[in-house]
Amino acid sequence: MSDQTRIAISIQHLWAGYENENILEDITLTVYERDFIGLIGPNGGGKTTLLKVLLGLLPITKGTVRIFGHPVKEGRKYIGYVPQAVNFDREFPINVWEVARMGRLGQRGLFHRYTAEDNEIVADALRKVHLWELRDAPIAELSGGQRQRVYIARALATRPKILLLDEPTASVDPQTRTTIYELLRELNREITILLITHDVSVVSSYVKTVGCLNRRLFYHNEKLLTPEMLDTAYHCPVDLIAHGVPHRVFVVHSSQEPGQRS
Repeated sequence: MSDQTRIAISIQHLWAGYENENILEDITLTVYERDFIGLIGPNGGGKTTLLKVLLGLLPITKGTVRIFGHPVKEGRKYIGYVPQAVNFDREFPINVWEVARMGRLGQRGLFHRYTAEDNEIVADALRKVHLWELRDAPIAELSGGQRQRVYIARALATRPKILLLDEPTASVDPQTRTTIYELLRELNREITILLITHDVSVVSSYVKTVGCLNRRLFYHNEKLLTPEMLDTAYHCPVDLIAHGVPHRVFVVHSSQEPGQRS
């Protein structure tokens, strides 16, 4: 890692949870600018909880979190967030442009008029997600993948330095899933990305590094996931399926050279 690379997120010995139960236990993670990190793990393992901490929606029990050197309350302004699922009334008359422009509300306030600068930023966001031509289309008429790209544009309209995504491909077909991952890879040229997903066999093709989170974090700042890491995180064997045939897509550290796949 270059000495000139800035730390985007620094998490040191983090403990956090709900009421009297800690869901995250002693999490330490350093995210550098333009990292693209994929986190996998079982349901209830704390993945969404971690995002809530970074967004300032959940207090820290122990440890520290810094975003570009700032406490969460100040640093969260650098974060754009795409939630796991967005519920909306299909009868509500709102179009793509209006949804994406909601990302500017936090910058201008609820009762302030949008400016020409706001409109330029929203237009740029829609172009980045390849939806400029559909800017006037009703959101209800879009496919699931197109709507997801609108929500990514809404996050981009905040002008973030970091993009957090919680299961962005959970409700889309395989072809659309690939399109979204390709889009994220494009965006990663300028933006740091932290992605939560269950797409174990897909995410490894796109992210730069990957880790497992199940209350504790198993992360080695590399792209390789070993069966040992998966077993430790999931507490059970994990079979990866491609075209109906089980196969291994991650290396075993002890028996193979780095970077070799079986």
